[in-house]
Amino acid sequence: MGFLDVLLGRSKAAQPDLDQLFAVPSAAITLEAGTAFTPTGVGAVCFKSPEGGAFAGLRDEVEKLLALDSGKFDETADAFGFTWLVRHTQPVDVEALVTDLHAANSTIADAGFGPALLCTVVAFGDGSRKLGLVYLFKRGTWYPFAPTGPERRDNALELEIRAAIGTDLKVEEDLTRWFPVYGAPGL
Repeated sequence: MGFLDVLLGRSKAAQPDLDQLFAVPSAAITLEAGTAFTPTGVGAVCFKSPEGGAFAGLRDEVEKLLALDSGKFDETADAFGFTWLVRHTQPVDVEALVTDLHAANSTIADAGFGPALLCTVVAFGDGSRKLGLVYLFKRGTWYPFAPTGPERRDNALELEIRAAIGTDLKVEEDLTRWFPVYGAPGL
């Protein structure tokens, strides 16, 4: 960071650490023991397709990923124009889920489209409620998201989950960065 950046109040963006995905199995054990939330076997990588010629390059990388993985991922788009690569595994196989999500993120980032990556979501449930652990690619942090219906969320549950997983995952401290991901696959 340069002197002018300091004067103007700019800060460097945190460097993402995709290896943090491998901390999810530990967080899953903590969640199950402390809150009864268990993995559902659904995870997803969200990205925004760039405009113009860059879109074709990203589309090629996504098509290669979908072709190479023998049908492990499904692709869907949401109402906001974001693309989700969705992975379904057995609920007990959290390690395989995060390994595949890591591979999808890495493939996109290594192809030069890292700025298009927005987040990765790993879904959990307790029988009646849903919960997503959301990794913000550009911040390198996690936060819990607990939707309760269309455009509604359970903030108290999110804070409870933050307290439960705070030692397992690098949790986003700025609550204004806990963006809702309504309609995310698995939630």
